[in-house]
Amino acid sequence: MPLKIYNVLTRQKEEFKPLTEGKVNMYVCGPTVYDYSHIGHAKTYVGFDVVVRYLRHLGYDVLYVQNITDVGHMLDTGEDRILRKARQMSAKPMQVVETYTREYFADMDALGVRRPDISPRASAHVPEQIAMTQDLIAKGHAYEVDGSVYFDVGSFPEYGKLSGRIVEDLEEGTRIAVREEKKHPADFALWKKAEPEHILRWDSPWGEGFPGWHIECSAMANKYLGQTFDIHGGGIDNIFPHNECEIAQSEAAHGETFARYWMLTGSLTLEGIKMSKSLGNTLTIKDALARWRAEAIRTFILSSHYNNPIDFSDEAIEAAFKGWQRIWGAVSLTREQLRQAAPGEANPAVLAMLDGVKADFIEKMNDDFNAPAALAVLQELTRKVNTLLNEQGPHSQGTLQAIDQLYRELGGDVLGIVPEQADAGANAEREDGLVRLLINLRAQARANRDWATADQIRNQLKELGIALEDRADGTIWKAE
Repeated sequence: MPLKIYNVLTRQKEEFKPLTEGKVNMYVCGPTVYDYSHIGHAKTYVGFDVVVRYLRHLGYDVLYVQNITDVGHMLDTGEDRILRKARQMSAKPMQVVETYTREYFADMDALGVRRPDISPRASAHVPEQIAMTQDLIAKGHAYEVDGSVYFDVGSFPEYGKLSGRIVEDLEEGTRIAVREEKKHPADFALWKKAEPEHILRWDSPWGEGFPGWHIECSAMANKYLGQTFDIHGGGIDNIFPHNECEIAQSEAAHGETFARYWMLTGSLTLEGIKMSKSLGNTLTIKDALARWRAEAIRTFILSSHYNNPIDFSDEAIEAAFKGWQRIWGAVSLTREQLRQAAPGEANPAVLAMLDGVKADFIEKMNDDFNAPAALAVLQELTRKVNTLLNEQGPHSQGTLQAIDQLYRELGGDVLGIVPEQADAGANAEREDGLVRLLINLRAQARANRDWATADQIRNQLKELGIALEDRADGTIWKAE
């Protein structure tokens, strides 16, 4: 089965055929670096991490570009997110940018997300954005008003083809700051005039100002991937207006298809509610990693198809963690027996079984990167391996090496949930087991009204940097 991708642009699965045989050019909208990354970012970037890993596994030469938005991402009020954060922190805007860019990459590294080949910053590509804006004005797709430049959506009849929005139906105030100077409420800013108090500003043919949010992705994708490239990715929340505007300005400027395949990840809710700082229900990646292993978080994310919504809850991630433990247990057992195994060729029957597993895994991933189905294949492999190692044996080095190699290839290289070193997961699993043992002993002490022992366990764990949190559904622990 050839690789098929659900193309949001056409609303159907299509066989993937890159522009250049053997090569994939891919662009994914990156974060706006004004705060710590949250678990919703993890869903998007773990999802595309697996996409890139799998494309490379298939032998494609992938050029992966993911931008850093450090200027121009406006709130509905017209306020720049980074400038607002800078005022809150009493810091320079670029201090905010540097701080949260470093934190973003640290979070991604901790989650096992491999870094993009190129991570261009919007602020470093202002000349390209100005040049593209000039081109759009020259071609009659944009107009300047009092130092600001807007894209004229009426000049691009296909505006709305990705999101399904109809220009005539767009009402004033739909996530786009409405100004009387615009010809149509849906017209969007390519360049904004800088008011006297605006710190981030550049010279331009229209006076001092700064680029709009949408123009950055078009300009940087064109610079590094060309006028037309293979895959554009991002989160579903940005389908309108951001992705829609990208298409309009790019295709109006160049007269060519912008991106051939559009892949958008589904949203993430927290205990059934959309994350919102105003509601106080955001979960940062750092906080999540303090409570759960990175592999557990990845397994949770991959348990749902990348383009489906998913709800984050303690119960869901604990279930994912147990699923990962089963896989890791089989890997650990394989590697333990391998250290003691006698030399010898691999068992042909086992090799045939492993070949079947790999073929099944590839078939599932070829169906629009179906990670949940691929995880199920690994769980079935784990069941077979546990039976093989616990009930049959001893096994030769060749047999055990073949099993370990398949786990490394499918679970490690592709899904990123099987650590390379044998003791990496074992140490964490041992730590979790010991802490849970102490939690159970403390619970028993509390049941016996032995408050002194219960408090001693809590206090000594706290001295070791482990905090206990008593909840209605039990006690959880996290590293401080």
